[in-house]
Amino acid sequence: MSVLDRILEILETNKISYKRLEHEYVRTSKEAASIRGVSESTGAKALILTGDCGDILCVLPGDQKLDLKKIKTHLNVKNLCLASPDNVKELTGLEVGSIPPFGVVLNLRTLYDRSLLEKELVAFNAGDHCVSIIMNPQDLAKLNKPEVLDIIKGN
Repeated sequence: MSVLDRILEILETNKISYKRLEHEYVRTSKEAASIRGVSESTGAKALILTGDCGDILCVLPGDQKLDLKKIKTHLNVKNLCLASPDNVKELTGLEVGSIPPFGVVLNLRTLYDRSLLEKELVAFNAGDHCVSIIMNPQDLAKLNKPEVLDIIKGN
């Protein structure tokens, strides 16, 4: 079963309201926002980090930058970096840019930036560069049970 199929199954089983959008191939948060017709800040950008703590999934608004220092402090680790595209593919079977904010599907410890949960809606690629899901961020958090903290730069 594909990552997309697993996400859709979880959403349906839990009776979560969502919108599925099929579109042309997108690589970046900016491209995705444009094709979805939403602001870049609505995007749930999912990044995989690797280090002393193993692999983790960090999710933040699409228009923000990750603050590695904050995450290192939270996890109490010295070595932590963005996973390489090859590592991401090996770990998840997915390409960078198609990673969904579903740590429960990817079997990854998950951190969400708290500002993500203040959005009315979030949109994300669902394991495919051509398929997006738009849904309520509170429902997303309920399904994934992430650690919620401040992980973006400038806050």
